[in-house]
Amino acid sequence: MERFTGYTPSSQSWQTRSVLTVACEQTEVLLFDPISSKHIKTLSEAHEDCVNNIRFLDNRLFATCSDDTTIALWDLRKLNTKVCTLHGHTSWVKNIEYDTNTRLLVTSGFDGNVIIWDTNRCTEDGCPHKKFFHTRFLMRMRLTPDCSKMLISTSSGYLLILHDLDLNKSLEVGSYPILRARRTTSSSEITSSSSSAPRSVGSPCHQNDSGLLSEKQMSRSSQREGGSPRNSLEVLTPEVPGERDRGNCITSLQLHPKGWATLLRCSSNTDDQEWTCVYEFQEGAPVRPVSPRCSLRLTHCIEEANVGRGYIKELCFSPDGRMISSPHGFGIRLLGFDAYCSELVDCLPKEAGPLKEIRSLYSHNDVVLTTKFSPTHCQIASGCLSGRVSLYQPKF
Repeated sequence: MERFTGYTPSSQSWQTRSVLTVACEQTEVLLFDPISSKHIKTLSEAHEDCVNNIRFLDNRLFATCSDDTTIALWDLRKLNTKVCTLHGHTSWVKNIEYDTNTRLLVTSGFDGNVIIWDTNRCTEDGCPHKKFFHTRFLMRMRLTPDCSKMLISTSSGYLLILHDLDLNKSLEVGSYPILRARRTTSSSEITSSSSSAPRSVGSPCHQNDSGLLSEKQMSRSSQREGGSPRNSLEVLTPEVPGERDRGNCITSLQLHPKGWATLLRCSSNTDDQEWTCVYEFQEGAPVRPVSPRCSLRLTHCIEEANVGRGYIKELCFSPDGRMISSPHGFGIRLLGFDAYCSELVDCLPKEAGPLKEIRSLYSHNDVVLTTKFSPTHCQIASGCLSGRVSLYQPKF
């Protein structure tokens, strides 16, 4: 195990050529060679505020986003200057996704906006962009591996799924059919829940004055006839153990590398409970074109330590999807769907069951906020609140 210290990490990203990049709570981005444990480079003023997320677009180009409301593009071959800076968000930018087929960059922020950037026409002045979607209390946004769906989590406990995704078509409120608005495992309609303020990695709760889709809009759209066209919207309130009547905040959102499931980290609105939950995607058209269709089913869950209340903990799947690495107090837990690290499809229970703890790794002296598997090596990185990043090579 190797340790790097001196900054507060908010997220980590690996590049296939074994470069570990770390986004920091201040304005820095750090690059390491995880094999030799060598510190390669510090981008000391990558942004003017906290750096939140890093996404590699290919083997050399990567993007960073920040609380300074901007996204920056960087080239590993020339790190002294940015390729360009992208302006379009009006609040903290928290997520970066990338569609490799269309070369469209997708970002989301606490302004509630999902923005599309055309990197095919990128210049030193930026990229053409358009607002794709807007919703209130937006926390995290992800694309499935095949880019056929977009998932959006909110601090008010909703999970939004855009099906049959078409990123070339901008969406306005009320212009898309809503397939459903209900809990994942019951037939009850969606109910209003008390909304927790959006939280940023490495900082306590912050109030966001935007709000979710109105129930009138959901009702009007869900009554439309016809099948499921492009960008049809599904609104869910995922079942979380122990949170049935209290509401929850979906703080972290990840997707299975094969697109089989979604992984959520949820905390109660009172911050006294925290859960890691896995939901299987259930494909197939509804029985009737306008009937509700629940796309997610809770299959596995586990209660977390709930240390470091008010801070977001970013978890992840392993590259093969057989394990989950989850921040747990001052360390991380490696979790499996069974004790043998089987594939999810080989151990789907009839009813939701517990995730199995495979191994616990504790090396930090403060709350762990983020963890990430290497895509190519048997390595896991974790970062804690006090500024230490650890690299593990677990043996089983």
